[in-house]
Amino acid sequence: MASNGKAHQTPSKEEIKDVDLPESRTVHTNDVVKGNLTIHYTLCPNKWARWRRRIREPAAEFLGTMVLVLFGNGVVCQVILGSNPAVAAAPKGDYLSISFGWAVAAALGVWVCGGISGGHINPAVTLSLAVFRRFPWKKVPVYMFAQLMGALCGAACVYATYFHAIDIVEGGRGIRTVPGTASLFATYALPYMTSASCFFNEFLGTALLLIVVLAVTDKGNLSPPQGMLPLVLFFTVFGIGASFGMQTGYAINPARDLGPRLLTAMVGYGGQVFTFRSQYWLWCAILGPFSGALVGSLVYDAFVFVGSESILNIPNATARAHHERARRSARDKIPAGIDVV
Repeated sequence: MASNGKAHQTPSKEEIKDVDLPESRTVHTNDVVKGNLTIHYTLCPNKWARWRRRIREPAAEFLGTMVLVLFGNGVVCQVILGSNPAVAAAPKGDYLSISFGWAVAAALGVWVCGGISGGHINPAVTLSLAVFRRFPWKKVPVYMFAQLMGALCGAACVYATYFHAIDIVEGGRGIRTVPGTASLFATYALPYMTSASCFFNEFLGTALLLIVVLAVTDKGNLSPPQGMLPLVLFFTVFGIGASFGMQTGYAINPARDLGPRLLTAMVGYGGQVFTFRSQYWLWCAILGPFSGALVGSLVYDAFVFVGSESILNIPNATARAHHERARRSARDKIPAGIDVV
């Protein structure tokens, strides 16, 4: 067949190779249809895909953290609200249910985004990896913002699901008390806890979390089979909740606390969610996890980890000089079997 007096000609492989394409595109000879070169996009088949590629990692963190809070706040609401006879005829769980629910939440959150973004879903994890494991600093604020927004949106979905039950428990529509039902979403320490004890409780729980996270991702240690890391985190979060969760609600994640706390401030609980116990949210639920994560990471990297990813394992001048001598020696060495003329 001919068009405009010219026959279609199938371009050769050499002609295809000469086509100037962006890095994200590859061309296959099988994509030549009726003489027209059809470009096969591997990563960016359209404009939306190009935008998605740019936001994919923070979007994954957003979804992972949203899933974390959906299941975590959801189980707290079901157990606490369901224990009121006016809401449910029989109790819908106990503290063990809450520990189990948060463990499921952490595992599923990491499963949602682990293969895309690394599955941080926790600003304390992101900061620790940036400080000790050379995670790019330019990604830190983007990850943290995505985690915070994911937590806020997750809490909003839970609130939209349970606000009728909250009205019943509070004694009327629009009545909201702090800590009261605000503790369904963010963490509030028990009255007998001192400020130092609150801080240490969150510090210890998050330090344990980071030690386990770094241990199970250490290829020189007993790392789990590929894809099973979330299961290890399930047992870790379950253990932290069952062992250290009663007194402060084990935030161990600044986004998991601040996102829902912002939501409660927006839906009627007011500024008291921030002024409670002299800005408890800041020095306990935020600074406690950040401090614990950094110390836990420092302990593991200082005494156990030997990989080159850690800043504690950067070669000193002596090691670099020895490496350079070894490299030159290997380069100058004459391979066996070659005769020197």
